[in-house]
Amino acid sequence: RGLRVICTARKLENLEEVCAGRDGKAYPLALDVTDAAASSACIENHTDDWREIDILVANAGSDVGGRVRFDEGDMADWAATVETNVIGLMAVCHAVLPGMLARGRGHIVTLGSIAGLRTYPGGNVYAATKYAVRAFTDGLRRDYKNDPIRITEVLPGLVRTGFAEARYRGDSNKAAEFYDSFPAALEARDIAAATLFALEQPRQVNISQIVVVPTGDK
Repeated sequence: RGLRVICTARKLENLEEVCAGRDGKAYPLALDVTDAAASSACIENHTDDWREIDILVANAGSDVGGRVRFDEGDMADWAATVETNVIGLMAVCHAVLPGMLARGRGHIVTLGSIAGLRTYPGGNVYAATKYAVRAFTDGLRRDYKNDPIRITEVLPGLVRTGFAEARYRGDSNKAAEFYDSFPAALEARDIAAATLFALEQPRQVNISQIVVVPTGDK
């Protein structure tokens, strides 16, 4: 769409392939969102032509050790899920909002989940974080209702990505079995299309929420 994109992940090598051949339109940046100081510094340390961020898509998420009964999970895993999905999301929003307010424009998109609308067995902590994302995003919208900042939450259903493999600590077979146990799943490009729909609306239009589920999902 003609935009320049700062692509972030914890591992730089995962980004370099994505950013290769983009004619300078994509900038790979290693970032762990659970490090609040790093989230702030990643804005401050950019050159001026990359520092003015108009759009934030807060997409980091974790469910490592999830899909088990709460007492069967590890508290370190549960804490890491909260740290990434809630505190990490808040940290990147906190880093970019001052610049957006100073420039009088900006759009924040948070990636929630239908787990933030209804829970499921084994989804205890993950769902709790997504309920928190929904509340936080709604609170942001109210905080900045008198400012020209648009705030959107996208709430996907099941999406076939590397998320399940990360949950199962790299077990690709178990991840494939998990996705195959459902009649249908979304693809990452489906969520990208929903996000672009919100971003490309006229300035006076704010899409507050978009719930995206696979066809046939009840």
